[in-house]
Amino acid sequence: MIGKCLCGEVQFEIEGEIPNLLQCHCSLCRKQSGSSANAATFVHESKFTWTSGQNNVSHYKKDTGFSSSFCAKCGSAVPNQLGSTDKFWVPAGLLENEEDLEIVVHIYTQSKASWEEIPSSGKHFDEMPDIELLNKALQRTSR
Repeated sequence: MIGKCLCGEVQFEIEGEIPNLLQCHCSLCRKQSGSSANAATFVHESKFTWTSGQNNVSHYKKDTGFSSSFCAKCGSAVPNQLGSTDKFWVPAGLLENEEDLEIVVHIYTQSKASWEEIPSSGKHFDEMPDIELLNKALQRTSR
């Protein structure tokens, strides 16, 4: 599956099946996305390849460790390495062919905006769960 930013400068490819999605409802993701939540997935670094525009990726990191990568030309959030793990955080809105994906996990539900209604479906976590637990929850099961 391919993904690209709004202007198309930054592009990437993910090999194999894409894990399902999570939505993060924390205040940082609201500020980063300008929305009520940030939909994304995680993929192993061996399945992720930048295909163009990696030199256009800018980074911002807070003292807390929260980081954001974005296209320097159009401002779209783009994938970034998830801390010191072997996984990339991939914003779902960049994916070109996402019709088989579904949101199966909600994180930081205690931090949601007062005006947001979180669907009851999927797993809910008040905060960030262990990364391996979260990664396992995102993996697809036969439908």
